[in-house]
Amino acid sequence: MTVPTDRQCVADQLKIGSELLYLTRQDVERLALTREDILELTRQALVEHGHRRYEMPAKIGVHPYDNVFYHAMPAYLPGPGIVGMKWIECYPDNPQRFDLPQTTGLLVLNDVDTGVPVAVMDSAWLTAMRTPAVTVLAAAALHPDATTFGMFGCGVQGIEHVRYAAVALPRLKNVYVYDTNKAAADALIAMLQPELDLRIILGESPEAVTKSAEVLSSATVILRDPLAVVKDEWVTAGQTILPCDLNTFWDPRTARRADKYIVDSIEEHQLFASMGYFPDGLPEVAAETGEVLAGVKPGRERAEEIIVNSNIGMAVCDIAVGHAIMHRALGRGVGVRLPL
Repeated sequence: MTVPTDRQCVADQLKIGSELLYLTRQDVERLALTREDILELTRQALVEHGHRRYEMPAKIGVHPYDNVFYHAMPAYLPGPGIVGMKWIECYPDNPQRFDLPQTTGLLVLNDVDTGVPVAVMDSAWLTAMRTPAVTVLAAAALHPDATTFGMFGCGVQGIEHVRYAAVALPRLKNVYVYDTNKAAADALIAMLQPELDLRIILGESPEAVTKSAEVLSSATVILRDPLAVVKDEWVTAGQTILPCDLNTFWDPRTARRADKYIVDSIEEHQLFASMGYFPDGLPEVAAETGEVLAGVKPGRERAEEIIVNSNIGMAVCDIAVGHAIMHRALGRGVGVRLPL
């Protein structure tokens, strides 16, 4: 997918400095970037990150309640000339208490030459789509021949992880899913089984899923104290584990004994460790996800290696996808122009 990157393309369609483009979630969704598009945009951003061609501080945040976070996520990619910030929050109780989404947020894009804002858009859909893209890009790099995939957590993220895995892992045959809320797992299967050319199997237990799949991912909750739902003794040689929930879902011993512990951002993981999210300390990091995708550092070197790859989300991926959304919106006349 080729995305215009020069300033003139924007200036031809937007009065830079006088107006900005506002895109609602409905606008963003109906622009219909495909999963293949998002995989490629995310891959490019991760490769830039792997080559150290970026500026991105570790995400800072505030926490009004124990189970709530707000993150400010700025980033700059000098190659394509993209700069912006995602402001996102997570309220796990929203669906039950207020009939509102758990995660909401906005993405702001700026003109690199002048600094003025050029676009503001909903970031919930973008986040839901780029998060599993990172997981399956890593899975494809670390375990390209996988035929089995296990997914813990069957909400929005779980659904998209299964969809993306079907795209990125060409030999995939069986997907095992598990959620503490069985109705969520049943709903995922009912939704996705008709559209995907693979078997989606309801896992009997976390142990059963762990012992059935070569590649495993989790998108559950993020807590300071590990739940250790998946016990270390269930994990065997050759498995690839891709958590999206930090140190929460897995027995911390697994990451510490893994042959390689890979993270998307060392700085961000160190920040979370300083806030107490790794009570036993952050495991030694072998590489960053982007370094593996860029070929800077090795991924899997032996079939029997246990690899844990923790990806918690990076703003470089958000702004890359948001930039493509903005250009498509401008080209199609989608969104509202607001005066600055």
